[in-house]
Amino acid sequence: MLHVVLFQPEIPQNTGNIGRTCALTESRLHLIHPLGFQIRDKHLKRSGMDYWNALDLVEHEDWAAFRASDLGPKRLFLFTTHSSSSYWDVEYEDGDGLLFGREGSGAPDWMHEEIGPDRRLKIPQYNPDLRSLNLATSAGIAVFEVMRQLRGNP
Repeated sequence: MLHVVLFQPEIPQNTGNIGRTCALTESRLHLIHPLGFQIRDKHLKRSGMDYWNALDLVEHEDWAAFRASDLGPKRLFLFTTHSSSSYWDVEYEDGDGLLFGREGSGAPDWMHEEIGPDRRLKIPQYNPDLRSLNLATSAGIAVFEVMRQLRGNP
């Protein structure tokens, strides 16, 4: 199983789209509170559509609760623009987790330190003048690279 971990997501449409991706790939979605919306938010349900009921969703009160959970990933990779390592260069394993920070501010410095430089990954950007990809787009790119490696073509 692949784990997708969202640290304090702020935009319900992004979380809904990521939830839909997780449901389609049979990946577990972890939401670390506080969230910038309520799970019952109409924008969340709309973007996740009817896939939300098929989603393996685990909510965590905070980072400490996530780290203490038995339902979490074996290894954790932080996706960030503050890395020199590409997500293409990793051999993913069953049980891995892909961690994404907040839409507005990314992952906090302490999280970068805790995860460590060997588990921080970036999605290459071909235009260095722009900030970054949308959260849902980034998660989709990463999830399907892991699916390609672990499962191949369906």
